[in-house]
Amino acid sequence: MDAKKIENYAHLIAKIGGAVKKRQEVVILSEVETVSFANKVAKYCYECGASRVSIEYSNPELGKLSYEYADEEKLSTLNQKDIGNQEYLNAVLPVMIYLISEDPDGLSGIDQKKLARILKAKKAAIGKYREKRENRYQWCIAGVPGKAWAEKVFPDLKGEEAIEALWKAILITARAYEGDPIKNWEEHEKNLKGRCAALNAMNLRKLIYKSSNGTDFQVGLIPGVVFMATGESARGSDVVFQPNIPSEECFTSPMKGEAEGIVYSAKPLSYNGVLIEDFSVRFEKGKAVEVKAKRGQEALESILHIDEGSAYLGEVALVPFDSPINNTGLLFFNTLYDENASCHLALGRGFNTLYPGYDELGDEEVHKRGINKSVSHVDFMIGSKDLSITGIDKDGKEIPIFRDGNWAF
Repeated sequence: MDAKKIENYAHLIAKIGGAVKKRQEVVILSEVETVSFANKVAKYCYECGASRVSIEYSNPELGKLSYEYADEEKLSTLNQKDIGNQEYLNAVLPVMIYLISEDPDGLSGIDQKKLARILKAKKAAIGKYREKRENRYQWCIAGVPGKAWAEKVFPDLKGEEAIEALWKAILITARAYEGDPIKNWEEHEKNLKGRCAALNAMNLRKLIYKSSNGTDFQVGLIPGVVFMATGESARGSDVVFQPNIPSEECFTSPMKGEAEGIVYSAKPLSYNGVLIEDFSVRFEKGKAVEVKAKRGQEALESILHIDEGSAYLGEVALVPFDSPINNTGLLFFNTLYDENASCHLALGRGFNTLYPGYDELGDEEVHKRGINKSVSHVDFMIGSKDLSITGIDKDGKEIPIFRDGNWAF
């Protein structure tokens, strides 16, 4: 891959993704395999004015060994190092940059019930710390090719050839393959913001989904809660950062308790190193009450039991089937990419900042008014080629939102 394109991508992540400013601390999370690229991002963070950049490396093989051999109680609790790290994050509020490259099948063979118990306990333990920094810091998630991931996406290629192919796909979907990535993102953000403005002017109260694959579903929306896209700001800040690179969605948080019917997956879901395929989720009174999967049933069920809110919806996102990511013809086996290929929903945490007057109301009040509360947030894709979405506005008028998988307005 052209070294300049990779440099430009690293610059995009630091400057536009994390939006690093002078005197800010930055924490980059990376796998050991992608250390070279993590260092490039760190360099550009410093060039943006960061006062300190640290990189935390994960080792997927060690993680799998730990789940297989380590004491469950030890893995389910925070040790002194973990607590110190959480306290540091809350005190400093560093810019968080997550470079993802995990193997979609990385935890296959692990006891899923044991894994679910550990993750549930760990998320609960971290939750009390995370709540204190929620919506108060800048962050960005972006992909970097890893060998196992690349070979999963390109099964006919091996090693460096697969990594090269995945690099190209990542750069294309990040708008970093041709031209100036930063200017490309500025134009892209402008277009998505315009689409959100049109949606917000409709005063929608409900969305109705139908598809030939069996999806027959409706979800209520909260009056005044807006659709958003791409860039956002931390609470009390005017710095705009890009949480996801890439991003093609216009999203909002629905009314908790107002979801009925069934949805069928359009793409597999890679969840905690397990691939969940060909699945459905049925809702009653807002809650996911039944899930079925041809593969990954235990992992899918575990999502519903992380906490009280993990079986309710926190997000509905609109993405045209004719999206740049879907048009690559690739299945990325990675939620960051596959969720931006087509319409999706998310079980778990909603976005408090979308509620009007959030700064004055606070977290607990917006939860009472319909934004779902959870330590979990799991996106899954439902956008099919013939998906139809009809909006119902405050006066009961029907408005075509999607037809044949794409925007209808």
